[in-house]
Amino acid sequence: MRLLVNVDHVATLRNARGEGVPDPVKAAQVSEKAGAAGIVFHLREDRRHIKDDDAYRMKKAVEGILDFEMAATNEMIEICSEIKPHLCTLVPEKRQELTTEGGLDMKKIYDDFEQRVFPKIRKTDVKISLFIDPNKEDIDLAHKLGSDAVELHTGTFSNTQSDEDRKVEIERLAKAADYANELGLTVNAGHGLDFGNIKYFLQHVTGLEDVSIGHAMICDAIFNGLPNTVRRMADIIEKYNKEA
Repeated sequence: MRLLVNVDHVATLRNARGEGVPDPVKAAQVSEKAGAAGIVFHLREDRRHIKDDDAYRMKKAVEGILDFEMAATNEMIEICSEIKPHLCTLVPEKRQELTTEGGLDMKKIYDDFEQRVFPKIRKTDVKISLFIDPNKEDIDLAHKLGSDAVELHTGTFSNTQSDEDRKVEIERLAKAADYANELGLTVNAGHGLDFGNIKYFLQHVTGLEDVSIGHAMICDAIFNGLPNTVRRMADIIEKYNKEA
């Protein structure tokens, strides 16, 4: 299993002053040197953090895995086709949301993805991942579409307030990961994971390829430094890999 660092909120901080620093591309390079296997960025339609120039520079600078999170708009598909990341993760996107609030509504988007989105992306060598909630129905639809991977939404698990709820959500995630693996899908996970829940998560959910962590890493890095933060999380994941 690999750690991918999401650098969106380095761009959020930069945009607060509009003076060019801190640079999310430099943060990506620092993260890789500290042990990250790759980088995630989300180019939103409203460009609230990552900008177009950032996305193109990421392609040149990142040496490991590059995961382009995006809404399935024609504009984003065109940009993705030009950048050619290793993976594009298709996510729901609402202008008013602070962050992604859940997985794709697979029943609602299925026909559009089958007829428009997948054919356009399949003209490239970019692999497709769908950001979905951890349930069998959505996994079945992702598999039917021919997606290469799914990224399980871990936000509900991360936001649980009781031990009982946490147990329910971790069981959902574990069963979903196992089922997706049985279907031959690559399984990734992300949203809300942090130093407080990552060990519990890794102890119960198996068969993952990538874990994407962003906001929690940048928050910790303010106090401890980005190299130290990434190294600490990478060490946790490496320890899990050795024990698994």
